[in-house]
Amino acid sequence: MIYQAALADLDQILSLINGAEKVYIPAETAQGEANFTEYKPGLKLSTKLNTLRSAKDFFFPQIQPLAKFRREGKKIEIIDHRKESEDFVIFGARACDVRSFKVLDNVFLADPVDTNYQTRREHATVVTLACTRPAETCFCGSFDIDAAKPADGDARAWITGDSFYIEPLTEKGEKLVGYAKDVLKEGGEDKVEEQVEKTRTILAKLPLAELKPVDNREKELELFNSPKWAELSSHCLGCGACTFVCPTCQCFDINDFDSGHGIERYRCWDSCMYNDFTLMAAGTPRLTQKERFRQRFMHKLVYYPIKNDGMYSCVGCGRCLKKCPIQMNIVKVMKTLEEDA
Repeated sequence: MIYQAALADLDQILSLINGAEKVYIPAETAQGEANFTEYKPGLKLSTKLNTLRSAKDFFFPQIQPLAKFRREGKKIEIIDHRKESEDFVIFGARACDVRSFKVLDNVFLADPVDTNYQTRREHATVVTLACTRPAETCFCGSFDIDAAKPADGDARAWITGDSFYIEPLTEKGEKLVGYAKDVLKEGGEDKVEEQVEKTRTILAKLPLAELKPVDNREKELELFNSPKWAELSSHCLGCGACTFVCPTCQCFDINDFDSGHGIERYRCWDSCMYNDFTLMAAGTPRLTQKERFRQRFMHKLVYYPIKNDGMYSCVGCGRCLKKCPIQMNIVKVMKTLEEDA
């Protein structure tokens, strides 16, 4: 069932939802980018296609406290930071970002389950916002993601002209719509389908519309030993920008910090592109930038699919295409691997 309202009523809808559960929406920053921000009445939903940082931050934060240790003599007290989270709503995540949650689920919810991640996932309601103006850097269709009519999330929404439409997909989605039942009314299927077709027409004309990953699971060793990695990685700066904007990267480091009042243990994002990644007393297993570059893209396009029934660790959001300072991105790697297929 699709529900509709005037776009002018969206602030009222968000206020009603926010009265029951904390809401986060993509909002524009002073720098002209968009990032997820806690909703306050009057805060406008950004029209930007993608947020600067992906929505994975809600479940896998860039910096996350894990535990605190306090010592008194020979007695050590362990303070566990894990607490039941409050319910919250991610409103307006794009289809690519919402698909990335499934990629992360396969990592953090596999045995042994990461309870920090699990708690946040269980308390979240996700509203996926369909795209109406996809960018030339978008290639989510390469991974069977329909940006015009998203299949993932607890509800999906469309903004067309001066109207807003929302369709619940799960019980959580039904509950969310119930918060705003006084503003929403049933109907709008015809308008939604009209917008869906318009967006799909645009998607079909994008420069990367025909890009498709090749199933290389049977060629793991051959691709690993390919001489093309040297050329592909030759200009890589190892800056890690691609990993920090990526919605599916899940590498992290764990550190202990002496606060003066005890030891704080936290984890933070790390990057396989850094020369000290997985550094141990004996050194690091990947000594060159070629090896580090190869690891990143082999994982996304070969290793991850091998372990997850063909699912790729990329959702085609296009962030790395925009942020790489030397324009060496996963699309070029995919095309090179296709040549070797």
